[in-house]
Amino acid sequence: MERITDPLSKLYLGLIPTVGVLWVLDIPQTYFGFAVVGEEAVSTILGIACAAAFLKYPYLKKAGLFEVALGIIAIAVWMWSAVHYEEWIVGMADRTPDKWVPGVIALFLMMEAMRKASGVPITILVWILIVYAFFGHHLPGVFEAEHHTPTKIILYNYADSNGVPGLVLRVVASIVLAFIILGKLMEVSGATLFFTDLAMGWMGHRQGGPAKVAVVASSAFGMVSGSTVGNIMSTGIVTIPLMKRTGFKPKYAAAIEAVASNGGQIAPPVMGATAFLIAEFLEVAYIDVVIAAAIPAALYYLVLFLQVDAIAGRFGLKGIPKEELPTVLNVFIQGWIFLVPIGVLLYFLFWLGFNPALSALYGVGALLVLFIIKKRRMLSKDEWSNFIFGSGENMLPLVMIGGGAGVVIGVLNSTGLGFQLALVLADVGSAAGLLVMLILTAIIAIVLGMGMPTAAVYILLSIVLAPALAKMGVVPMAAHLFLFYFGLLSMLTPPVAVASYVAAGLAGSNMWVTGLVGMQLAAAAYLLPFLWIYNPALLFIGSGQEITLAILSAGVGAWMLARAISDFDGRSILGSLYPATLLAGALAVGSATVWIGTESLWVLAPATAGVAFLLVTKFMGRPANKAASGVS
Repeated sequence: MERITDPLSKLYLGLIPTVGVLWVLDIPQTYFGFAVVGEEAVSTILGIACAAAFLKYPYLKKAGLFEVALGIIAIAVWMWSAVHYEEWIVGMADRTPDKWVPGVIALFLMMEAMRKASGVPITILVWILIVYAFFGHHLPGVFEAEHHTPTKIILYNYADSNGVPGLVLRVVASIVLAFIILGKLMEVSGATLFFTDLAMGWMGHRQGGPAKVAVVASSAFGMVSGSTVGNIMSTGIVTIPLMKRTGFKPKYAAAIEAVASNGGQIAPPVMGATAFLIAEFLEVAYIDVVIAAAIPAALYYLVLFLQVDAIAGRFGLKGIPKEELPTVLNVFIQGWIFLVPIGVLLYFLFWLGFNPALSALYGVGALLVLFIIKKRRMLSKDEWSNFIFGSGENMLPLVMIGGGAGVVIGVLNSTGLGFQLALVLADVGSAAGLLVMLILTAIIAIVLGMGMPTAAVYILLSIVLAPALAKMGVVPMAAHLFLFYFGLLSMLTPPVAVASYVAAGLAGSNMWVTGLVGMQLAAAAYLLPFLWIYNPALLFIGSGQEITLAILSAGVGAWMLARAISDFDGRSILGSLYPATLLAGALAVGSATVWIGTESLWVLAPATAGVAFLLVTKFMGRPANKAASGVS
């Protein structure tokens, strides 16, 4: 049976990116004279992804005829919708069995495939909403749903552009897919090693060099990969052993890699999949999201870098001898081709204003051509296999999440639940205040994110919580980035800190301790979202003076925050008092634009005082015990 299922599984995985690329490049219209509507393309891709999920995650040890049959049925019922989409769209009110019966089968198989490929938590949540769509009209009060017939609910989710083949799945199957393909080609062709070696040559010889290499390399490659775990497994297998070799404790080596890799999704100019969803939901250009995310991302890595430097200084950890490191010039000469596709992407995306998916595919084409010229060969058979099937494998859970998100959006819109929840949450915010509302929102985001991918968490929260925050006067971009950040932080927050636990496995570190150190290193990410809610100038929203003051105060606050955390020593009163004072100062200086005024030059006073305090304590010697560790 393996002789059938293995090639079939590869076929399905290969078809996911192939069909997506054909659609993005509009090949059917250009070369064969027939147009493919977006809903038709994504329904086809979803059916193939369902089939791939059944074979990749079989019920027993190996896939058999049962999984093959389920896959063929899934493709058939989703293709049925795709083939008849244009016909049905004008006659959706005529809900005959030839429409809703395949719809029942398609939705059920999609949910089961999503459970296999994307996990149980999000599947349970979507099932709850499906049950609510059918029976919610029996509930009392604000939870009473608008009543619809079962056939209408099925067809609305199966074949309507507001259901499964809607916005989220279209974004996933085009824009996200193109960036996944670009990231996979970069990985297969050797970009991971290039970025690591480049960072090694630049930072490796400095104090705590390997840890700084992890920060630089993981942030650089994370921009393209868009996957925290994938980033850790790519760069972490090099940086974690190097950090341990030069004296970093396993808990620090793992946590530094986890936090650096997780930040790749928030680092412009190429952010993770969620950034494209933010642009679509807000109906703004992608460059607007990139610009808004620039300062917070810089502060995130500033705090991480300063803490890494402080840890290295505290333990007297040196870098790697220069003679053992590659030179930056040689690395650049050998691997400059990996910078060109990023340049091509940015040129088409930002300068010419092309569609993000097309821009990413042009980057793919550029890299393929340059690889052939530079290496004087094509990709090998194994490299092609890894590239094509690996792209499909990376896309599989995202496609299933896109389908599930379509159900969530469809149910919330058709039942009125989304509107009702937004009203309830807005009332809670009005009664308890914006700060309480933000804290509750952050907790919800982190809890929901435990076990769910970042994109899935963001989709759910943006539908329910973003409107509630907007009703309280929060700038929409600030609200959506707030949700994005805290959904992402679930990857670092115990008890289900996936990023920290994966890195801990590579480092041989205790998972819980690694998670706690990761939270310490990512402290800025837990605080910055609250700051930009109250002062959107941190997102480049405001006057030039407001933005300048916001950057200055937040930058000094970030510096003080890094020192406060890295100098903490709970074994002595002085070792606790000094960092506590720094922490209070960091919060006061960082939020100065909020309590003094966003355009008041008096903001410079606490910022100047903060810098003076840092410099004086640096030259006089820190009161904290230099031999202490931040987390025991």
